[in-house]
Amino acid sequence: LQNGAVPGEQGKQEKSVKRGNWGNQIEFVLTSVGYAVGLGNVWRFPYLCYRNGGGAFMFPYFIMLVFCGIPLFFMELSFGQFASQGCLGVWRVSPMFKGVGYGMMVVSTYIGIYYNVVICIAFYYFFVSMTRVLPWTYCSNPWNTPDCVGVLDGNLSSRVALNITQLLNTTQKRTSPSEEYWRRYVLNLSDDIGNLGEVRLPLLGCLGVSWVVVFLCLIKGVKSSGKVVYFTATFPYVVLTILFVRGITLEGAVTGIMYYLTPQWDKILNAKVWGDAASQIFYSLGCAWGGLITMASYNKFNNNCYRDSIIISITNCATSVYAGFVIFSILGFMANHLGVDVSKVADHGPGLAFVAYPEALTLLPISPLWSILFFFMLILLGLGTQFCLLETLVTAIVDEVGNEWIIRKKTFVTLGVAVAGFLLGVPLTTQAGIYWLLLMDNYAASFSLVVISCIMCVAIMYIYGHRNYFKDIEMMLGFPPPLFFQICWRFISPAIIFFILVFTVIQYRPISYNDYVYPTWAISIGFLMALSSVICIPIYAIYKVCRSEGDTLLERLKNATKASKDWGPALPEHRSGRYAPAFSPSTESHLEVQPLQPEKGQSEGAAASPVQGSNGSAHSQDSRL
Repeated sequence: LQNGAVPGEQGKQEKSVKRGNWGNQIEFVLTSVGYAVGLGNVWRFPYLCYRNGGGAFMFPYFIMLVFCGIPLFFMELSFGQFASQGCLGVWRVSPMFKGVGYGMMVVSTYIGIYYNVVICIAFYYFFVSMTRVLPWTYCSNPWNTPDCVGVLDGNLSSRVALNITQLLNTTQKRTSPSEEYWRRYVLNLSDDIGNLGEVRLPLLGCLGVSWVVVFLCLIKGVKSSGKVVYFTATFPYVVLTILFVRGITLEGAVTGIMYYLTPQWDKILNAKVWGDAASQIFYSLGCAWGGLITMASYNKFNNNCYRDSIIISITNCATSVYAGFVIFSILGFMANHLGVDVSKVADHGPGLAFVAYPEALTLLPISPLWSILFFFMLILLGLGTQFCLLETLVTAIVDEVGNEWIIRKKTFVTLGVAVAGFLLGVPLTTQAGIYWLLLMDNYAASFSLVVISCIMCVAIMYIYGHRNYFKDIEMMLGFPPPLFFQICWRFISPAIIFFILVFTVIQYRPISYNDYVYPTWAISIGFLMALSSVICIPIYAIYKVCRSEGDTLLERLKNATKASKDWGPALPEHRSGRYAPAFSPSTESHLEVQPLQPEKGQSEGAAASPVQGSNGSAHSQDSRL
């Protein structure tokens, strides 16, 4: 009793009940893997790899993982875990930079809106695959045009010449049945981004289904989502393995895989390859979305997030490489069937997931089974990311308001955010929806993420101070961050982030979809979306400086960037060392240089305390807590 153990325990229990914790460590790791491993691992990485020199691309990719990916991942996990706060609450570390947290929320909102629309299209394909013959197999449907040539229609050999560049190149006269099904039936695509047309009711229904699923999985916050991820984070690997085994047994699969892996070493000297590698690592791990900070905030204070960050980052990249085998084995088989080069059938993004791969599946025996498996995998990959995006917004709102009432009503906050997300997603289910979806994907979450991440690095390392942060981590984990991470955080990672930013600006091309070029007003909207998250940072900084105490601007700046009094571990029993509560200035200055072990701290406190004897010291420590 005298050592303060009982009051401490009560505090711990109350805090955990109030905010919630992961049931165990596996739940956190699986959730983070589900968050990091998303649709991009399947539909973007394999294409990037094949386009940027095959196996040679792996070299810059893994260098960027080691020097930028893992350090940033570790930084965000440790940041959230130390303070046990979402992406807004953690900025008590330097209140002027709280705009970074608001920027993360804006980015997560944009991604959450369009990501669920992609999941809803996967749901739609999943449902329509439950037939004896896939609807995109033949050209005999009402929506097909005379230009349609299917891989299974009539005598193939006489028509191969007509069918060469069908999957990608719509400027050619001929089109494939899967492409016509996608453009003319599923989307019923309009001719312009401004011409919204009608809402596609089947897609709207599927959007409702996907939001209901996400809400039900998050109804109890991390308590319920932590149980769901046992399935959603692991089952995609089962499906990938089934598709991989099926794929490599097909004729022509080896050709496809060789296309994916054969190194073209001359491309390593190309700056674009390094830029693509850095960007892919950065976006794939989900840095600067706010999700990593949020997920880590539900960890126990002493959890080894250093180990977790390495496991999750490497799993994410290994999944990308593995998915490449699954995609290219089937594309190689299809190219072999058509008698064309693999490059003619390779695609990325929605074009791969909803046109090229589904068409390749029609060539397999029992094709509906493979189609159901493939789209079920896409749904699960998408949901894993979507859970974290929604939880990021809900946690930020609940932590910010912070009173008992909103903590009790957290389910209603989740419901409100889900309903708002559904309503904002409705325009993306119209006939021009895919144009808007790609506009959001290209602008809302591209260079703004890089800016947010760069400012976060600078704020923690240079404004709060790297020495302070390293001490915080030592207090939490029991050891300081390894020297490699200290160097990366201070110099290498910010330099790479800056390189990505410069690269993004230099490489910028106005967006287009197939042969449709976006009008200027649409691109302006894209830039406004990108700006809306970054603009939070200077606006909040100016507001904070104006509200801070001080006679001169310099004093106000100092006060605005100084860590607030309630920064530090959330639970009283973890607030030792420089975070220990103190009454007198002498005790406070003494605690400043106190060792990080609480036991030593107590005995030294006894020596400095006016009350002599270990019992008296224990009492004073108790009352301070």
